[in-house]
Amino acid sequence: MRELDGPGIRSDLYQNNFSKEQNQQFTATFTEITEAFKERQVAGNSPSDPTVQELVQRHYEFCLQFWTPTRAAYKALAQSYLLPSGYRDSYESVNSGLAKYHHDAIVIWADQNLQ
Repeated sequence: MRELDGPGIRSDLYQNNFSKEQNQQFTATFTEITEAFKERQVAGNSPSDPTVQELVQRHYEFCLQFWTPTRAAYKALAQSYLLPSGYRDSYESVNSGLAKYHHDAIVIWADQNLQ
């Protein structure tokens, strides 16, 4: 796999050196964030809605536990939500259209908050 945009994009370099308890907490937090995105989507909030953008901030802060994505890297992660991948499948299993909704919200937030 070639490096696309500097540090933080190569998922093949990720090593999980966390305890079982830490991994359980990560899963619980990620599930909570994902469910909140679903709630906003179902309520009809646009991806640019301030409450949705606050969720993206939480998602980004969650990601910071594992890597520090640049704007391009964070948007690349969001792009993976649209492509055939486990990410897309996971989001779509929560709610139809959630992968695109999350993608769109991330792109807006990244363009406004990251360099």
